[in-house]
Amino acid sequence: MNYRMVALDMDGTLLHDDHSLSARNAETIREIAARGVEIVLCTGRSPDSTLPYLEQLGLEGTVITHNGASTVSSVGRELIHRYEMPHASLEPYIAYCREHDVLFDVNTTFVLYVDQLDKLPEDALHMYKEFLITPQQFPGWGGMDDNPVKLTLGGQKEEMDKVEQDLNLWTHELQYVRSGDYFIDIMHPEATKGNALKQLAAQRGIPREQILAIGNYFNDVTMLQFAGMGIAMDNSPLEVKAAAQDVTLSNNDDGVHAALVKYCLS
Repeated sequence: MNYRMVALDMDGTLLHDDHSLSARNAETIREIAARGVEIVLCTGRSPDSTLPYLEQLGLEGTVITHNGASTVSSVGRELIHRYEMPHASLEPYIAYCREHDVLFDVNTTFVLYVDQLDKLPEDALHMYKEFLITPQQFPGWGGMDDNPVKLTLGGQKEEMDKVEQDLNLWTHELQYVRSGDYFIDIMHPEATKGNALKQLAAQRGIPREQILAIGNYFNDVTMLQFAGMGIAMDNSPLEVKAAAQDVTLSNNDDGVHAALVKYCLS
C-alpha cells in the first residue's frame, strides 16, 4: 500500500521518554515526507507544545492537537477546526478538582490557564516547562478571550487512577479520556483524534486505506482504528495493542522509525 498520510502521536510514540526527537526518527520522517507523504502530528499537546517539533523536522503542515479538539496549520498558526465546550458543563469537574485538591488546567486552542498560578507546585511548573508551555492565571470564564476545548486533570498515577474511578460513577455530557498515566482530559464528546483525522483526510481527499497511524495510549485508539493501518508501540497497554493491526518497537527504541521503514520504505 502506498500511504499518502502518516499520523503520529508524540509522547510515548514519536518522542523518547525525555521528550526528545531522535535523529533516526527524524531522518526517516523527512525521507517519507520527501516522497510526498503528509506527516500529521496528532497529540494531546497544545499547538505551542507541538509546532516546535514540526519545525525541528523541517516541515510545514497540519497538527491535530488537544486530542483532536483543535486542528491547526503551522503556516500562520491558522485554526482549521475545533470542538468547543460550554462553560457550564465544565463547572462540576472544576468543583471536583478544587474539593479534592487535584491539579487542573483549562485549555483554549492556544492558551493554558491554571488555578492559583502563584501557588502552583514546583513539580507542576517543571512539567509545563518540559511541555514548552507558559501557564496563565485562570481569570474565570468572563476573563477569557476564547472558548475552552479541553480541561486536563493531572497528578501521580495512583491519584489519577482514583480520579478515574470517581468519574466512572458520574453521568457525563462531555467525554473523558485517559491520555497518559498522569493525565485525564475532559473534552467535547466528538473531539477525538480519530474524528479530527477523518475530517482532515476528507479535506485532502485521502481515503482511510491510504492513512497510517502510530500511537501508544488510550487516546490514540480512535486514530488507530480509523486509519487503514494502525500501529501500536511496544510500550502500549494491552488494550491499545489489541486495537491496532501491528505492534512496533517501543518509543525509546525508535519504534516509529521501524514502522515507517516496514510500511513506507520497504
